[in-house]
Amino acid sequence: MAIKYTHSVTLDSDLCKGCINCIKKCPTQAIRVRNGKAIILEGRCIDCGECVKVCPHHAKKVICPSMDDYKQYKYLVALPAPALYAQFNNVTEVEQVLAGLKGCGFDSFFEVAKAAELVSDATRRLIGQTPKPVISSACPAVVRLIKVRFPSLIEHVLPIVSPMELAARLAKTEVMEATGLKEEEIGCIFISPCPAKMTYINNPIGSKKSWVDGVISFKDIYPALCQSMKNPEPDILETAGRIGISWAISGGECSGLFNVENYMSCDGIERVIKVLEDLEDDKFENLDFVELNACDGGCVGGVSTVENPYIARTKLRKLRKYMPVSRNRLEKSIPANMLWDKHLEYVPVFEMEGTRMEKFKAYAEVEELLKELPGLDCGSCGSPTCRCFAEDVVRGYNTADKCVVKMQKKMEKILSTLMHD
Repeated sequence: MAIKYTHSVTLDSDLCKGCINCIKKCPTQAIRVRNGKAIILEGRCIDCGECVKVCPHHAKKVICPSMDDYKQYKYLVALPAPALYAQFNNVTEVEQVLAGLKGCGFDSFFEVAKAAELVSDATRRLIGQTPKPVISSACPAVVRLIKVRFPSLIEHVLPIVSPMELAARLAKTEVMEATGLKEEEIGCIFISPCPAKMTYINNPIGSKKSWVDGVISFKDIYPALCQSMKNPEPDILETAGRIGISWAISGGECSGLFNVENYMSCDGIERVIKVLEDLEDDKFENLDFVELNACDGGCVGGVSTVENPYIARTKLRKLRKYMPVSRNRLEKSIPANMLWDKHLEYVPVFEMEGTRMEKFKAYAEVEELLKELPGLDCGSCGSPTCRCFAEDVVRGYNTADKCVVKMQKKMEKILSTLMHD
């Protein structure tokens, strides 16, 4: 099934050696090795970045623009993710990082942590109106995973825009009122720890359009930010408290749900998949809220971060020690710009194409072929598992003779026959 989707994770074929590290690690079985090179099945990719982490040849890369790509805007607003504050040594206050961002060429900033506190408040109010257990919609990789693999859980996803998206909407509104500039003249640039959030801009979740205009990764802005932090601008004030800053780590979102007792947080894409499978099988009773982060440790473990996630978590704990619990709450009801204006839809990338009968026939062929395969899931054929290989053969993407183990056994049988003759 052809899916139009703009990705941030890409492959450099010149660097690819055709090893199978990536195909074994991909959570959605979106990678194959053909003719000695890896290929990414775009419809299945959720831009989690796992392949980037495990590729020993650095063939998997994250596409991310630089500051030079945003010169067309008259006014630039930095949207720093909370995890950014934990990437530096000798930083004792959030204001140091915020001041450094202004020194990097941004006209102003709007903390995503501030928007996170507003999302936490909205979640507390809305949680009783969504089928339980309610699943957080903050991690775009997880939401994308649910869309392609767990359709029965779509109705459980919280219909609130992510803190990144809300920050962009609030920031643009503030700047337009203060400067008189038009919306298209203002660039809201998210400082991102992962490729999934970069992909979100061109493929918004729950929204027809994203107000985020661009992304710069932690890794790309880190050198310039370290330099600009040496001579910070004065009178910079942080705008978020402990709740907003805590969104950078696993369990941080749950910590802001004061009125919810039965909640669970999980991080790491493989563990997230296990939780989603258990949710699908109704293995959790009386669970109200589930926070899921694709990256190990939460956003501090993103593939585009600089600091070790465990060290970053420790730094974040020190930064928030003397902060107030929260600095931001909704004054009245949940505003419309915080709610989705577009429903999630199931994307059947794993299903066979064709009519109902054609699908039935195709799956029968897969089962027959599986009986002939060794079931070792070795990956030598270029597919992550024997079932994937069988499906690829039935779809016409591969041929049955590519199974190395099966071919070896056939050759051994022929050799044994010749020796006995």
